[in-house]
Amino acid sequence: MTALLRYQAELLIRSHRLLPPLLLYGVFLAIGVQSGQPILDSLGYTAAGLLPVAAWLVRVCVAGDPPAARQVAAAATSPARVHLACVLTALLCSTALGALATVVVARISGAHSADHRVTVPVGEATVGGLLAAVACALLGTAVGALCNWPLLRRPGYALLATALAALVALVQAPSPAHAAVRDLVSGSHSGAVPMPVPACAAAALLCAAATAVACALSSRRA
Repeated sequence: MTALLRYQAELLIRSHRLLPPLLLYGVFLAIGVQSGQPILDSLGYTAAGLLPVAAWLVRVCVAGDPPAARQVAAAATSPARVHLACVLTALLCSTALGALATVVVARISGAHSADHRVTVPVGEATVGGLLAAVACALLGTAVGALCNWPLLRRPGYALLATALAALVALVQAPSPAHAAVRDLVSGSHSGAVPMPVPACAAAALLCAAATAVACALSSRRA
């Protein structure tokens, strides 16, 4: 699995398909995050933007491997292991991107509540923001795993399903990502720093289940 992960990471880095989601996330942060803004609001915004990026990265990894190379790798290991390596590579990339963005945003944001009356500890806020980013990365990965090959074979349907599912995952109340972002925004009003550990755990379970389904189906449709 280590060799597969290394191969997928090298393929992702060398591929120009990595640039659009990275540029999208950079523009999203540049527009919505400004120096001195309340730290918890900014961290919630940062985490929310990561979910569609994570889903997009899964599509990049799943569709980026040339068919001949994928068949060779599948013959040497198994189609399920190759697909798992693609999904894990996307998850690791989105998590690293979210962690970097969270640290940068925490450093430039104002350590105060939304009404500027309560001082917010930067260290605790950063940890809370990291947990929210991880929850969004996990749920975005689950969306990408369920809305692309092998479950959806046609690129047009896959793109539309990924976009709609990412939107639903952000705005619907049962979503762990929605809960994590909501907690950060609510904490900004009171000055209390939330720790969205339950949201992370729920997102991890959903991500594991979605990845398992996709990997099992990849073996049948290889």
